[in-house]
Amino acid sequence: MKRLVIFLIFQIIVLSNSIYGQSQDIVGTYQLEWHGSNGDLKRTLILNADGSFEFHNYENHEGGIPKHKSSHAKGTWKKDKKVVSFSTTPNDLDENHTLDFKNTKARFITKSPRDKSNRDIKTALLFYESEIFWIEGMKLEKVIN
Repeated sequence: MKRLVIFLIFQIIVLSNSIYGQSQDIVGTYQLEWHGSNGDLKRTLILNADGSFEFHNYENHEGGIPKHKSSHAKGTWKKDKKVVSFSTTPNDLDENHTLDFKNTKARFITKSPRDKSNRDIKTALLFYESEIFWIEGMKLEKVIN
């Protein structure tokens, strides 16, 4: 009986560390930067450990009207296996945070711990579903802090 109790406690500790580790590996800053001859683009997504997120989109087009464009979003996120779902409530939207991330989903990409090859797979989020047309297909790579 004593061994069974010790075994169960050990299993609970291992399971809780596994679950905590899985959600912590995604927390951080993700970016897409592009610099061209006639403009720049920078998109930054911050996933916080408390389940909240912040997104900033900055565009600079030499011939654009307006020349500089900046938009923001905030809300909550949750991870289910490799899918990250984003949501925004009406309270998250204001004059500064105009992008609505409701119904937005991304695939979490990371190198499997079982992959022993020397391939370089960067941790990233690949967006595949959104009501914001320019977000679908966007890939943001995790920034190493």
